[in-house]
Amino acid sequence: MSDAPKPKSGSGYAWYASIMGIVVLAIGLVLGGGGIWLISLGGSWYYAITGLLMLVSGGLLFKRRRSGAYLYVAIWLGTLVWAIWEVTLDGWEPVSDWWALEPRLFAPTVMLILVLIALPGLRHQMGRVSAIVGATALGVSLGMGGAVPLHAQQDMSPSAADLQSAPAQTTDLEDETTRLAPSTPLKASKDWPVYGGTIQGERHSPLAQITTDNVANLEQVWAIHTGDMPTEAAGGKYSPENTPLKVGDTLFVCTPMNQVLALDASTGREEWRHDPGVSEDAIPYGATCRGLAYHVQSNVDPDALCAARILVGTLDARLIAVDASTGQLCSEFGNRGMVDLNNGLGETVPGWYAVTAPPTIVRGVAVIGAQVSDNEANDAPSGVVRGYDVVTGEMLWAWDLGQGGVVGEPAEGETYTRGTPNMWTMASGDQELGYVYLPLGNSSSDYYGSDRSAAENEFATSLVALDATTGEEVWHFQTVHNDVWDYDLGSQVTLVNFPVEGGDVPALILPSKQGQIYVLNRETGESLFPVEEREAPKLGSVEPDYISDTQPYSGYADLNQPPLTEMDMWGMSPIDQLWCRIQFHRANYAGQFTPPSVDKPFIQYPGYNGGSDWGSVSVDPERGILIANYNDMPNYNKLIPRDVADARGVEPFSDEGGEAGPMAGVPYAIEVNAGWRVPFTGLLCSEPPYGWIRGIDLVTGETIWDQPFGSAENNGPFGIPSMLPLKIGTPNNGGPITTAGGLTFVAATTDNKLRAFATETGEELWQVDLPAGGQTTPMTYEVNGRQYVVIYPGGHHFMETKVGDQVIAYALPKE
Repeated sequence: MSDAPKPKSGSGYAWYASIMGIVVLAIGLVLGGGGIWLISLGGSWYYAITGLLMLVSGGLLFKRRRSGAYLYVAIWLGTLVWAIWEVTLDGWEPVSDWWALEPRLFAPTVMLILVLIALPGLRHQMGRVSAIVGATALGVSLGMGGAVPLHAQQDMSPSAADLQSAPAQTTDLEDETTRLAPSTPLKASKDWPVYGGTIQGERHSPLAQITTDNVANLEQVWAIHTGDMPTEAAGGKYSPENTPLKVGDTLFVCTPMNQVLALDASTGREEWRHDPGVSEDAIPYGATCRGLAYHVQSNVDPDALCAARILVGTLDARLIAVDASTGQLCSEFGNRGMVDLNNGLGETVPGWYAVTAPPTIVRGVAVIGAQVSDNEANDAPSGVVRGYDVVTGEMLWAWDLGQGGVVGEPAEGETYTRGTPNMWTMASGDQELGYVYLPLGNSSSDYYGSDRSAAENEFATSLVALDATTGEEVWHFQTVHNDVWDYDLGSQVTLVNFPVEGGDVPALILPSKQGQIYVLNRETGESLFPVEEREAPKLGSVEPDYISDTQPYSGYADLNQPPLTEMDMWGMSPIDQLWCRIQFHRANYAGQFTPPSVDKPFIQYPGYNGGSDWGSVSVDPERGILIANYNDMPNYNKLIPRDVADARGVEPFSDEGGEAGPMAGVPYAIEVNAGWRVPFTGLLCSEPPYGWIRGIDLVTGETIWDQPFGSAENNGPFGIPSMLPLKIGTPNNGGPITTAGGLTFVAATTDNKLRAFATETGEELWQVDLPAGGQTTPMTYEVNGRQYVVIYPGGHHFMETKVGDQVIAYALPKE
């Protein structure tokens, strides 16, 4: 005898209920099987228990039993309790924990609604049986919610817990009785004549026409197209990253393929253009021209050709000088206006050695390095840094680490030392001291180091101060010992007069990819704050004798979040999250500096994109505030044995290996999952936020404000923009600038927006949609009494934002 009248024949609800039963069964099978695998790896029991209960629920629904729906309601209630418990174990953070709840609750809630819709098609059962099933399931589910998180809480390995960032040590510099107002360094004035505002890299303007009170009124006043867009042959590999210069009434811009444009600063009208004719074959990792250098000769007729000149480094390794008024080549510079930077390199191919950053000019010497594709082979071109006479183009010195320092041109048949650390980013300069500060990268190859020389081990991933006129080393400071994580120093350092008791110290701010920010005496290289050497893990290392026993941590400021745990895994749904939890337990991870391994993947956190990358920081000297935007994402990597890599066709300069870096000449290739993505949705395995922006007290290094940065509008599963204006905190590349008006302007995020924040509070005061990705640093200037904010939103292939060719200016409405 049936429990209740059967649904009418042909009822849509009946068929719908059976279909929902199959769906719940399928999901339960995936969660149950994956959950058992997770338990075997030492992970949470929640997914296995939930999967088994969903198998029961799905079977009952397929049979059109109402108890199946009751059981699913109980599963959902248990999931709710478990999710809240697990997310709030370490306290509640409104923004980040909202995103942590999403994959735990959103999909189960949608499924709950779909199951409840099936109720009219389900048979009623005896109340007692239904109540027993529901109560039993609810009790089990609540047990899952209460017990499992305790297991998950204990899941973090002791080594990871031990490596959590310790509070910064208090020093005399932090004593409130000794704090003084920061001194104001040289400013950019009405112009923006250098990539970082000045050669000191403050990224600060004294202009104050645009303020916190009126910034909301900013409007676009002009825009131009450069015309430099990727062709099919270029493969879309464009990442302009350009910050224009402004001198007098002219704006100077360089495009991805190194075309130099002079624009009227008030209208954007093109005045001249110089195209050096760079071949698309020369595009390295991406077509990039971050900036230009401007120089005026003293004691020369200002109307003479090249009395004022623009210098640009090219992707095909040339240093070119053109007249700032006409764009004509400076014939007396090098060979008819050009210097060939390939001289002395030896064997190379297009794209292996490319200039993507502007030279830094100190005391008439243009100091320049280059980007070397250093995961192709350990016999890469040299990371030599060279100084050239800014007027004649004569090479004055070459700093070759492998030859002990300053050398000249190599003898015939010889080369600069190959495979040495390179400076692919921007140097800063001190005109008074005559020093230039070089942020060095790593040796080739990035993820293996046992074949490196003692000099490479000493200088790689270090800031090096050279005498700009002679090339002689003054001092160096290392931020990673025996770096096998690609933690290049990408940020340009910022020079400040740092307030201490009794006066100021000439200092510099040094950000790093691993999240540490150092403050160094720029005369001596000594840290003004304690630097702690902490024990570093060696878990799974293929070269344990090479991996350093300790790594340095700054006592000034640290951008890092706590080490990852299983509970930090994310995704679109519980299935994604389960997959990521399984991958977490399959990998080697013992906190920051977990070394590369071959038997298992290894988690690198933060990944090689930061922390702080080439965007650098900005310092507002009037308010004594340092602004840093930064990334918070892991990489999921694995070394590949040489014979396996060769069999897969992972060869230098080929696409055969997919995401693998060949690292020819060492025992392994490297496979990098940047950002650690879920393969079927493209979302990241770690939970948001992925990008932050922070205001830091310049004197103490203490955080004033810190918040997620970037919305979900242009991000979503399967590469489909969600269009949701939710502050998720996106990956970001590009730096901030500050102004005397109390504002911080920054783009950088993957939601294609330019924003203005109140520097003192972090309050967002203005934002505007950009036509392409804003992976660049904006700039500001004044002309004819009007302050402009200008950005070149050219997009970025690696950040998967739209590529564009517009230069856009914003200003307040004319009165």
